[in-house]
Amino acid sequence: MNVVLKNTDDVNAIVTVTVSKDDYAEKVEKKLKEYRRKANVPGFRPGMVPMGLVKKMYGKAVTAEEVNGVLSDALYNYIKEQNLDILGEPLPNETEQKAIDFDSEEPLEFVFDIALAPVFDLQLSKKDKIAYYDITITDEMIDSQVKSYCGRFGSYEPAESVEENDVLKGDVTEVGNDECKIEGVILSPMHLKDADQKGLFVGKKVGDIVTFNPQKAMNNAAEIASFLKKTKEEAEAITSDFAFEIKQITRYKEAAIDQTLFDKVFPNEGIADEAAFRAKIGEGVKESYVNDSEYKFGLDAKEALVKKMDGLQFPEAFLKRWVLATNEKMTAEEVDKNFDAMLKDLKWYIIKDKIAKANDLKIEAADIDAEARKLAKIQWAQYGMLNVPEDILANYVAEMKKQKETLKNLADKALEEKVLAAIKSQVKLDTKSTSYEDFNKMFA
Repeated sequence: MNVVLKNTDDVNAIVTVTVSKDDYAEKVEKKLKEYRRKANVPGFRPGMVPMGLVKKMYGKAVTAEEVNGVLSDALYNYIKEQNLDILGEPLPNETEQKAIDFDSEEPLEFVFDIALAPVFDLQLSKKDKIAYYDITITDEMIDSQVKSYCGRFGSYEPAESVEENDVLKGDVTEVGNDECKIEGVILSPMHLKDADQKGLFVGKKVGDIVTFNPQKAMNNAAEIASFLKKTKEEAEAITSDFAFEIKQITRYKEAAIDQTLFDKVFPNEGIADEAAFRAKIGEGVKESYVNDSEYKFGLDAKEALVKKMDGLQFPEAFLKRWVLATNEKMTAEEVDKNFDAMLKDLKWYIIKDKIAKANDLKIEAADIDAEARKLAKIQWAQYGMLNVPEDILANYVAEMKKQKETLKNLADKALEEKVLAAIKSQVKLDTKSTSYEDFNKMFA
């Protein structure tokens, strides 16, 4: 076995691997003996097929398989031993590769193109200044979250007269047809599409009878069918008025801002008054916006450090060819169109790798767990839940980690966050306070 590297320029090279028969003959012989033991050939008992016939039937395919195995091992071992910083994967050379004859006794020669990462010495210091946006938490933000909690932990209570958002329970009878009576139906005026029909209910009390037209009020066969407990086809034919006898009026009442609410939102936190309650909510809001600030810092850091690679030579022709070879559905036109973005991502990958190695950054199981918890909290926060119980959070994280692709993404994200933390500690942060509204405008 012989491996030779020839640089064609600073970022492109050709690797020639010469494989002699001694490198694979023993493996081929062993594999053919296995084939002979298992071969089912008419006219021969199992295990008694002549080796000559086995070689004729399977020899070339087995030789090709074993040669490819030793070739792959030799190529990647060489890259590792020589500490070559390659981009993408080796590709068969399209000009110097000669036809391969697996029947030949002569050594087999394989030629590959490889791409080398440009030599790049990344130095970070306090001379490098990157913006960091600190989002200001306002009373309005806290008010909004307080209102959300009051709504979530509210309850339904009986009411004396109907308001638009109330829920009514009663019996409904078709006018002029006493046999068509449905008991225990539910209706909320707010869901009625016709304003006049909606107005018929507002102000009424328990015991009152409201005559209305379901077709005008709802104008939706599926809703009418559900309300009157009929099929959709039957509902489409209904045009008559119905009398609704109100049996019960229920109104949703938001929770009071008191100890009961404090304990429901922050159990076991010892929140004793509204000031402490608002302060705790403020901490949660601040934490949720820190993720936004960190995200923007990541974008700005990427932009600033990738710019440091301006002027470096990259093996663009090879990279385009490699992308096409590894993405069957992608066309050359699509590669050309998206290549600048791909190259930018590649540069950032190289930078992250350099920083990770320079700072000896590694990912442990605890890092993946922490990243999963953080992601879970962000997802729950989108629904206004800033204080998810630990058991629910733990179960959610466990489910996330069962997915192989998600697990890989969590590890990649955890490493990137460590890289960004290293960058943040080594550069000068240009901290700027900003409102959430102005912050969002940066992404418009």
